[in-house]
Amino acid sequence: MESIKAIGFDLFNTLITADKGAVDEAVRRLTKKLHQDGLDFEDDMFYITYRKTALEFVERAEKDGIETHNRFWISATLHKLGFRINPDDQRIADALVSYFSAFFDYCHLIPGTISMLNCVRSGYRLAMLSNFTHGPACRGLVDHFGLSSFFDVILVSGELGYRKPHPGVFNRLVDELDVKPDSVIYVGDNLEADVMGALNAGIKPVWFTYAKDKRVEMVPGDRGREIRDPEFDVVTVRDWDSFLELLEDSRILPGCKETFGD
Repeated sequence: MESIKAIGFDLFNTLITADKGAVDEAVRRLTKKLHQDGLDFEDDMFYITYRKTALEFVERAEKDGIETHNRFWISATLHKLGFRINPDDQRIADALVSYFSAFFDYCHLIPGTISMLNCVRSGYRLAMLSNFTHGPACRGLVDHFGLSSFFDVILVSGELGYRKPHPGVFNRLVDELDVKPDSVIYVGDNLEADVMGALNAGIKPVWFTYAKDKRVEMVPGDRGREIRDPEFDVVTVRDWDSFLELLEDSRILPGCKETFGD
């Protein structure tokens, strides 16, 4: 068993959060753009149908681990409203740009994120692995918040074709970092996708509870799950100060003999 050489991070509710109204504003911008491109429908009916359709796609993706994409949600919604528009139609591509533009305005860095990354990047290889359906928007947000330069590896489920907790995405994380699984820790807010996903891949999980503690309700693609306490022991940190203390104290992870550090 090796000492920790690399740290992986989730994105939403781990490095950044989105305001509660982000999705509503994103859908508003989406519908406005579709109207500008000549599609005539009732906004309320589109919103209700879109949210229901998106939920169906996300639930399916969570069951089989195969990532979905917003363009299919939009196309399926429009089909239900009587518009036969292919997911690859340029009007949908343009509407997606409008949709994701809302997150650039409604997202914020979690306090201390930049300072934390500055502290750890000299001692560890760093990676970001995010469940995000649209790769360009995800990478755009990472650039927007000045995070790109910190990471040796950036992986997005929408580009990989699979989503956490599928073992394939964590295996890809380890391969890209060029380290062994037991020399990696992965920090995320989602017990199933982040904690269990990492654990099942032989990676040490750290549960980041900032969003839970602050009652942050929204992440893109989230189904509004209830966040419960785990039924197993997991290393937990509430903010980046406690995470840095974890690293500095060389705390032993449950079920592991080795410690953080050299």
